[in-house]
Amino acid sequence: MTPPSLPSLSVVIPRRGINDEHLGKKHALRKLISAAQTDYVWMRDDDVTPPAILPKDMALLLCRLGCPDLLILPLRMEGNPERLIERLQTAEYAAIQAVTMQTATEGRAVMCSGANLIVRRDRWLESYEELHPELPSGDDMFLLESFKRRGLRITAWDSPEATAVVRPCPTLRTLLRQRMRWAGKAGHYTDGDIRRYGLTIAVLNLLQAVFPPILLLKFPYEYRLIKTRDRSVSLITALLLEAVYPWYMLICLIGGLLSAGQKHPQF
Repeated sequence: MTPPSLPSLSVVIPRRGINDEHLGKKHALRKLISAAQTDYVWMRDDDVTPPAILPKDMALLLCRLGCPDLLILPLRMEGNPERLIERLQTAEYAAIQAVTMQTATEGRAVMCSGANLIVRRDRWLESYEELHPELPSGDDMFLLESFKRRGLRITAWDSPEATAVVRPCPTLRTLLRQRMRWAGKAGHYTDGDIRRYGLTIAVLNLLQAVFPPILLLKFPYEYRLIKTRDRSVSLITALLLEAVYPWYMLICLIGGLLSAGQKHPQF
């Protein structure tokens, strides 16, 4: 019996700062993916430290996983431990990654990141019009929604050798701008899992803002969640993040919704 041939895989990295034809990242991605001529593309941001695994070994893994349409890969944030703003982002990112990998493994993915993501090339191109090209963010999340809506196969591989490293935003201003851009697309989500998860987080944090002692009930679970992804996060850092998170979330959500109608084709 002839063994199946390995799928072809190429790495696609849209360069930050290149605003091709003033149409933004999604347009640039479409051009790169259209030109790839491979079965799969490995999407990465240009400011990440790439995983240890080589593309040829990843192609073999794809074959072993049954050639999914979308493979969600892990990320880890590394910042300067001397800077509080970077420690808080590291803790937040650990919680995001815990939810990302857990829900994807359970078959009900609610998040993914284009900073480290493998997708079947033709499926991505078929979904392009559902990625909201008019919005400056969300090429990954709208792709996830499109694939779930179409019943395509989504899975995750949670392994240290597949983990890419991202850097935190250097200032509070750049952090808020990034998070507002993320929040600005929230009103466009249609997937039930994503909307339920987002609503649950919003309600819990609003309740904490009104009645702060709720933090005592939330924190043990959320601290365990953070520590499953990054054991370097201290108790004090995690507690501080949880204490300020309701106000941080409200600022990002309100700012994101107010700017949602503006076109800012950024990376």
